[in-house]
Amino acid sequence: MKKRIISAMLITAMAAAMTAGCGTKEEAPATETAAESGTEEAVKLEDDTDAPESEAAGAEKSGDTFTVGFDQDFPPMGFVGEDGEFTGFDLELAAEVAKRLDKEIVYQPIAWDAKDMELESGTIDCIWNGFTMNGREDSYTWSEPYMKNNQVFVVKADAGISTKEDLAGKVVDVQTDSSAEAALKEDEELMNSFGQLVTVADYNTAFMDLESGAVDAIAMDDVVASYQIEQRQVDFVVLDETLAAEEYGVGFKLGNEELRDQVQDALKEMAADGTLAEISDKWFGKDITTIGK
Repeated sequence: MKKRIISAMLITAMAAAMTAGCGTKEEAPATETAAESGTEEAVKLEDDTDAPESEAAGAEKSGDTFTVGFDQDFPPMGFVGEDGEFTGFDLELAAEVAKRLDKEIVYQPIAWDAKDMELESGTIDCIWNGFTMNGREDSYTWSEPYMKNNQVFVVKADAGISTKEDLAGKVVDVQTDSSAEAALKEDEELMNSFGQLVTVADYNTAFMDLESGAVDAIAMDDVVASYQIEQRQVDFVVLDETLAAEEYGVGFKLGNEELRDQVQDALKEMAADGTLAEISDKWFGKDITTIGK
């Protein structure tokens, strides 16, 4: 009798369970969705909790680096050496500054006409690459000038060109968005006397144009011109007449005085202890820096 009662009870329980299962079948997805939603919320909450820590870690990492934006085709200031590594006068100065600030140096090659975007976006901490201050005084927060320079014209020695007047009707190369281009725009009479003014991406291209005879002259930085002529061992000369006088500085995002001051202090230390002169002598055979002079 007990067995029959137990069996009846089991059958009744199973039927109830089946009925209950049928009644909740359509609701199951909602229950599952709620569970999934709860999991997603938990994951999201966990991610949100970690986010400030990740940002803090990123900020800390950024604080431990000093990222220098430069044109990698601008020897001797910044370029790719024969060993495939970045090198140059400005880059060596920057590396020494980073060392003194206990930061890791990061060299970031940039397209010169995109330098402002790179600086504003935070991709780079500064522009340090034979960067002319003149005419840009209000566009950046600047270090003190560390070098003087002139904008000049480079021509073939046998071209019969010895003055700016001789450039009338000639084809002249200049780098896009460079100080030489800006100086030429300031001297419209001279610029309009050219047969053609051609803008190029970098001065390596300009020198190849001059060597091949595609152009008659290059308007560019005197420091860079002298280095290029010596390295290439070509029969080029720099005209005595200059296009414009200028000064080089390190350019920071407008308002970033804290980093500017740190870099400036390091440069002053390097001038005082002779490091600045030593690096200059290595690249130019003499001290052409101006800090502390």
